[in-house]
Amino acid sequence: MKTIKVRFEQDETLEQIDVLVRAAERDVEVEALLGRIDRPGADVLTATGENGALRMIAVDEIVSVSVVGKQVRIVTEDGAYTLRQTLQGLESTLNHRIFLRISRHELVNMDKVQKFDFTVSGTLRLELAGSMETWASRRCIPAIRRRLIGKE
Repeated sequence: MKTIKVRFEQDETLEQIDVLVRAAERDVEVEALLGRIDRPGADVLTATGENGALRMIAVDEIVSVSVVGKQVRIVTEDGAYTLRQTLQGLESTLNHRIFLRISRHELVNMDKVQKFDFTVSGTLRLELAGSMETWASRRCIPAIRRRLIGKE
């Protein structure tokens, strides 16, 4: 891993934050850094485990987020956690390039999708990391198709 030199320069004429990344080439490490800077939303969420203890969950650990009853349930490969927030509110804080709504009650981390199958009847089954599976609602399939072929 390359060392990163970070400097702050105050410029009272600026109305927004301006970030410039300088490197010898645009490689994987530069892309990762740009992604972290450009990514809107939270990097870590605080959720409650099954034993009632609070746990910090890195957003990139999340496999899916769903509504179960009146609670938002976050599923990681390590377990399930609950969060005191609405699904819509959480969706607005998560990176829309990574998380995709697949039904009225569920979001999935597209980086955790390992396989997807369109059935003859038009439904979509998603296999997720950790041997999990879920189904997309028919009304969300057009948006999922656009994402999978890279047009969204």
